[in-house]
Amino acid sequence: MIILEKPYVSDFLVETIKKNKFSVLENEVSATFFAKDFLVNQKDAIKCSSNELFYSNSENSTDWILDKFPSFDVSKYIKISKDKTLFRTILKELYPDFYFREISIEEIDLINPDELSFPLILKPSVGFLSFGVHPIKDSADWKRVSKLVKDEINKLKGIFPQSVVNFDKFIIEEMIEGEEYALDAYFDENGEATILNIFKHPFFDDNDVSDRVYFTSKKIIQDYHDKFKSMLDKIGKCAGYKNFPFHLELRTNGKKTIPIEINPLRFCGWCITDIAYFAWGINVYEYYFKKLKPDWDEIFKNIDDSYFYFTMADIPSDVQKDRIKNVDYGKYLKNIQNPLEVRKINPNNNPVFAIVFAKTNSIEEIKNLLKLDMRDFIVF
Repeated sequence: MIILEKPYVSDFLVETIKKNKFSVLENEVSATFFAKDFLVNQKDAIKCSSNELFYSNSENSTDWILDKFPSFDVSKYIKISKDKTLFRTILKELYPDFYFREISIEEIDLINPDELSFPLILKPSVGFLSFGVHPIKDSADWKRVSKLVKDEINKLKGIFPQSVVNFDKFIIEEMIEGEEYALDAYFDENGEATILNIFKHPFFDDNDVSDRVYFTSKKIIQDYHDKFKSMLDKIGKCAGYKNFPFHLELRTNGKKTIPIEINPLRFCGWCITDIAYFAWGINVYEYYFKKLKPDWDEIFKNIDDSYFYFTMADIPSDVQKDRIKNVDYGKYLKNIQNPLEVRKINPNNNPVFAIVFAKTNSIEEIKNLLKLDMRDFIVF
């Protein structure tokens, strides 16, 4: 069963559902895309069996599942995944030396930073994207970030359900060294992981925690698929995950690979997971529901060494969205040589004004996107 929720549903996902006649829960969002007779009403939906395969484009759906299916395994998986402290605790046997600690928002001001071991990451125990996430390099930085976090809380309160972003509890954990990657995958009925996407996540500098650009390539998947699958299978065994789609972020330095967090019941947010179709011809939704596994050797026979990437044109947090009159998309797209698809997003009620899929042979094109000031393309 697919549960569609805000903030964004791609045409590609809608067409995939129609073509395959996948079950879709009737709600306010799905009703804007499908006729009533195509949808499963909530009364009938809650009669589904515990073996039902669930998928959602957004974690906003998790509240409904937790409420309607509290005894299902999928609800247990959601709780493990969304609670970063619980996730770290369950994986303690895999990473016994990894430091983490949960604190309340009130404790941030009470902690003596001189007693902490830096560098650290501070983030909500229940979070989404990079909201409330901050790297902290020393004691002075701790004081700066603690004030910044409170300002962010006031801005973001009420935008997401508490099951998606909750600022009551935070986790502080050691900074994971290495390069950051993300992947889309699912655990099958035996708890074995199938990887559908692997992305590298570049940053502008050490203080950057944005999700502006992710890229993939044949070489990235060839270099990391087996290593990441081995890690996922161990995580699945510890947490007991089965019949479960997810998006996972991790860091690796060549010797050690450590997960950052796992996002339940969805692949890469804002339907950006669709890049697998543009790059590899893989429809990730079909692969999950039909329990298919990519034949990477066959896929790569006709793929060159280009990079495929997606970029999110994020609106700076200090910009008043109700003041935005327009976006100069033409000017913005001059930074992208070969766009494969451009998805324009309403800037007045979203944190981004565009999502673009593209192909390039130049890593410099990707690096340049990290430098852009998005104010340059916003018309007030």
